[in-house]
Amino acid sequence: MKNSLVELSVNALDRISRKRKPSPHRSSVRGKMSAKVAGAAKVPATSDWDVLRGAARTCKACPLYKNATQTVFGEGPLKARIVLLGEQPGDAEDLEGRPFVGPAGRLLERALAEAGVDRARCYVTNAVKHFKWKPRGKRRLHEKPNNAEIAACRPWWQAELKLIRPQFLVCLGGTAARAVFEREVKVMSERGSIVKTAWAERTLVTIHPSSLLRIPDSEARHREFARFVGELTLLAK
Repeated sequence: MKNSLVELSVNALDRISRKRKPSPHRSSVRGKMSAKVAGAAKVPATSDWDVLRGAARTCKACPLYKNATQTVFGEGPLKARIVLLGEQPGDAEDLEGRPFVGPAGRLLERALAEAGVDRARCYVTNAVKHFKWKPRGKRRLHEKPNNAEIAACRPWWQAELKLIRPQFLVCLGGTAARAVFEREVKVMSERGSIVKTAWAERTLVTIHPSSLLRIPDSEARHREFARFVGELTLLAK
């Protein structure tokens, strides 16, 4: 039965990889954004999630807000046992205003289901709350946040975690891991192990699901998906 479920998931992964199409950008802003940052975000001292989310909507701690459609704050139950921390919103997330709703988010949901974890019971958010991109024709291509942008946004996800106090924190990819550990993390060599951090008793480093969508070889993509699912099963224990 388990093998059948994995086969269904990897077949779905093939379909997502083939069908995903970037949305046309809806901004006239062009060019790369400056890495200059005035300082870390000013986060209100509150235990009210709605107040935090509302304050984040007007954040201008770094220049990324200039090209983004909106701030994309985290969402999920505030008593969640698991927090999933990604890199930043993508094109679909920027337009919809919700985290992990694009191709990578759908893939994450499939992987969590395969691992026996209900995404609806997880809180999902990102280390950076605005979409960083560069134009290519009618497409908006993802750009990796730099250290200054990660540092400027750090107080937001920290405020989320202080409020939720999860048992598990999952760093999805290198940017999320760098934000949490405040150092460069070699995901491929450090993934899969659970360590204690200031933010959770159990912190897991693994890949970002978007990385699976970029693997051109079908067999390799299926193999890495299965490995990803295996790491997420640690959350169900």
